[in-house]
Amino acid sequence: MPDLKILVVEDSPTMRQLIFFALKRMKGIEIVEAADGVEGLKKLNSQSFDLIITDINMPVMDGLKLISLVRRDVKYRTIPIMIITTEGGAEDRERALALGADAYITKPIQAGNVLDTAKSLLGIP
Repeated sequence: MPDLKILVVEDSPTMRQLIFFALKRMKGIEIVEAADGVEGLKKLNSQSFDLIITDINMPVMDGLKLISLVRRDVKYRTIPIMIITTEGGAEDRERALALGADAYITKPIQAGNVLDTAKSLLGIP
């Protein structure tokens, strides 16, 4: 399996750690962390990623703004995006998916669900 790089954009260090531990079960992946959308965009501009995982509620730039910027840019348009958020409302989910998110998971997360969703988005059996 080729090496894959995943960008995790989440303002909570604890949540980033939980996501990291869930994804670590996949072989050959590198996880890059960012604390908000602005930092996430900077990392996206300097490296290439196979998957973006983002929260919605973050300071500086929230996840929805990040998604809309990523989807507007031809270079990043095809990168799958998974949202992991406390926002469980149907309205929030619809808005995120309409902006271009590929998957939407609500907190509290289950490691297995995060792993399965990431594998599915990456096309890993």
